[in-house]
Amino acid sequence: MVDPGTVVNVIKQARDRRTAPLILELDLTDGLVESPPADPLSAVLSMRRNHLRDVLEGLRRARADSRVRALVVKVAGGIGLARAQELREAVRAVREAGKLTVAWAETFGEGGHGTVPFFLATGFDRVYLQPTGEVGLTGLALEEPFFAGALEKAGVQPRFAKRYEYKTMANTFMEKTYTPEHQESSQRLVTSLGEQITAGIAAARGLSAAKVRELTDRGPLLAAEALEAGLVDRLGYRDEVYADLRAEFGEPAQLRFVSRYNRTHGLAKRLPQPGRQDVVALINGQGPIRLGRSGRGGPLPNQGPAIGADTIGAALRAAVRDERVKAIVFRVNSPGGSAVASDAIWREVVLAREAGTPVIVSMGDVAASGGYYVAMAADTIVAQPGTITGSIGVVVGKAVVNGLLERVGIGLGSVADGEHARMFSSTKDFSDSEWERVNASLDQIYEDFTAKVARGRDLSRERVHELARGRVWTGADARERGLVDELGGLELALDLARKKGGLPVNAPVRSYPHSSPLERLRPPESSEDRTAASARFDGWGSLGGVAARLGLPAAGPLTLPGSWEIR
Repeated sequence: MVDPGTVVNVIKQARDRRTAPLILELDLTDGLVESPPADPLSAVLSMRRNHLRDVLEGLRRARADSRVRALVVKVAGGIGLARAQELREAVRAVREAGKLTVAWAETFGEGGHGTVPFFLATGFDRVYLQPTGEVGLTGLALEEPFFAGALEKAGVQPRFAKRYEYKTMANTFMEKTYTPEHQESSQRLVTSLGEQITAGIAAARGLSAAKVRELTDRGPLLAAEALEAGLVDRLGYRDEVYADLRAEFGEPAQLRFVSRYNRTHGLAKRLPQPGRQDVVALINGQGPIRLGRSGRGGPLPNQGPAIGADTIGAALRAAVRDERVKAIVFRVNSPGGSAVASDAIWREVVLAREAGTPVIVSMGDVAASGGYYVAMAADTIVAQPGTITGSIGVVVGKAVVNGLLERVGIGLGSVADGEHARMFSSTKDFSDSEWERVNASLDQIYEDFTAKVARGRDLSRERVHELARGRVWTGADARERGLVDELGGLELALDLARKKGGLPVNAPVRSYPHSSPLERLRPPESSEDRTAASARFDGWGSLGGVAARLGLPAAGPLTLPGSWEIR
């Protein structure tokens, strides 16, 4: 026999679950994934990680949900500056909607950099820090290696050509220290980013910029020192943070991760709707740019994704052919790569616009060199102030390793049919006629690149050349110079797309290319079939980027060298 009391308790618990106040949680220990990876294996591996769009949509939904009373975020170091700025904007909107926002951390950089995580935390109403933690507010630095001396000792001769003096990849191998232009560009980058972080912390914590600079120069600060300086509000462990929240909102308050909240409450919108529903198409481009299909860039988990021109082109064409799609948002987070692949994607953006579909580009942490190339034809380019962009230039070269081979006793024989058959071999120098071909290619790519920038950004060729020459800019500096239109994140880009597409403010967003698992398994019917360019696992794709940093011309001439995620 069923106990009536048990039945009543079950009903009461179900009712409480539907009506109790919600405290949303977000754990940034593992960072934020820009989007679900393109290839199936990576997508499965990333299922438990936070996806940027899920988080942003969840926070947007929470603003209008009366059940949501607070947001509590564990802040850690695995997030880049541009994404920190994007999340900070979303948190500010939650605060303005009357919800309490709380950031807590065990430490902001234990023996490491804590500037960006702390900058993110200051966007919240309250900042908690574990009593044994630190505030590693130490500023920003950019360290760049120069291998010319080591290569000389090893018997390796770097042979590179570039357009122009600010395209610094070649300097890594050709120089022993900064050139004046290289130092100027790098210094301006860290100065611009430092100004943004200082201003953001000062405004959030009610301090002067000078005071924040003073504290930065003293950092890292012990927990008690940070509390006394007004950088944090309270010292406490996780249990104390949550005890304070429950005391404020009552014991029945339920915890819910933001991503889970968004997926649960957004389910109704994702179910098939009766009648025709117009949408914004969201196309994600993450990683180095290459010919072929998107997929994992390499065999190791940390290799990350790669952008395939075939996949992005197919996605753009599919969105244009879909009558429901009224605008496209192209999210770009890429250091560049193949010039030919970048140009193929650029062409599809142009064709989309010519077909009457507005294209809005949203830049992530990095959209430079080839990453800028694929963005420059959009109706509107949106970047965060801390986005790394520009690098409008080109570099080609190789490392000649004959001296090294001789030193280790390796002989080399070769036969060839054709004057330039061994042109890109690492065991011979460029001949005069080969150098002529290298320079002709560089001139052609640079002229084509800058001409398209001038046309897309409505600038004179002379002005574009002043801004180009391979120079890297922050989003804030790029906005002042006309290379970027708006400062903001993915949410702003989606809002602009809705306006340009004549859609309501709550119009749904659909990811492209979109195909079911069964569709991915069947052979495509033609090159126009949306499954024809499905993402793949490629064992060595983005290792081309590593090869380029070692002096090999594998990644392509439109590549930004090194790691540019500011943490």
